[in-house]
Amino acid sequence: METPLEEETSVGASAINAGPEHREELKASDQALAFMASIELQKCVFPDSLVTVSEGGRDLGKFTVTVEFACRVQRPCLLLRAQSQGAIDDAPCGTIVTVYLSTDLEVLEEDYHEYVKLEDHSLDKRCHMVQHDGQMVINKVTTIGEVREEMIGQDVSYPMSALRGLVTEGSNLLLMRLIALRKMVPEHMTFISFDQGLYITHTIFQLEVDGEAVEVFGVERTVHSVEDSPTIWQCYFLDDGHLANRVQVGSPVTMRLLQLPSHLEKGFEKIPLVWEEDMQMRSMLLDRKEELMADHASYLRQHPEIRALISDFLQFLLLRKPDNVFQFAREYFQPFASHHTPEQCLKAHSF
Repeated sequence: METPLEEETSVGASAINAGPEHREELKASDQALAFMASIELQKCVFPDSLVTVSEGGRDLGKFTVTVEFACRVQRPCLLLRAQSQGAIDDAPCGTIVTVYLSTDLEVLEEDYHEYVKLEDHSLDKRCHMVQHDGQMVINKVTTIGEVREEMIGQDVSYPMSALRGLVTEGSNLLLMRLIALRKMVPEHMTFISFDQGLYITHTIFQLEVDGEAVEVFGVERTVHSVEDSPTIWQCYFLDDGHLANRVQVGSPVTMRLLQLPSHLEKGFEKIPLVWEEDMQMRSMLLDRKEELMADHASYLRQHPEIRALISDFLQFLLLRKPDNVFQFAREYFQPFASHHTPEQCLKAHSF
């Protein structure tokens, strides 16, 4: 649940190939294109689940991401679904993203839905983009209010040749997972994205400092804007690529991992112990073994009735040959609780 950004667009506005003509054409860097072309998708197909908390630690909702292999228009691809839902100041809000991505992270189709429901005021944003005839066709609708609705619409299209290295709200989740798995961000790696006005803008990823309690890999994503200030997200990943923490700078909420995966819980990590090859440990074990044997032998000498008790039990067991040995042993030793001495117990089982 990221804080919705305000948008200044005239009611009913429509734009084709939007963007001031005097602006220079923005492109993704060669390093960014090379990175997207060399990804290993098999390592990225796993789910993520985080809880959303306030600055005071109050549980506000949850954030989930699923990635799976799919097929769209007979073309192998990845299907990513991300959903954030909860409440801020008792106002329900959330974000839902569904995106189909090619094997080199090219967006085939994406649907983005963001909403905030207040008692007397609500905001609903929907943005759908899809490839069609060599163009990326984008439709965005913003609805304000419920009783008296005000709808703001935008229709924009860009040639796919101008969108090489495009990173959207959906594809950036998978891209950052890949960066975390590789534990590196190549220098001068700049992608392109869309700002709130659907203008093409630059987006940059850079490394962040590690966490304190658990070793994590941090990535900061900055999306520049033509009309507004940059938007910054900071995400931290575990060693295996799972998302551990996600926050939009300036937002009052944080998404964080509730529980570590079982294989990363250090307190329960099993380390094989080959004591036979450790001379010091082997010597300590043999010394302890001899110490215990001497102690046990001393105890048996002090209590000769133990041998008589065990001998009597074995003779009685071999004589009766019961099918259920455990039941027989329980019934055999039960009378001991009602007798004062071992001799009386033995007498109770004499034959």
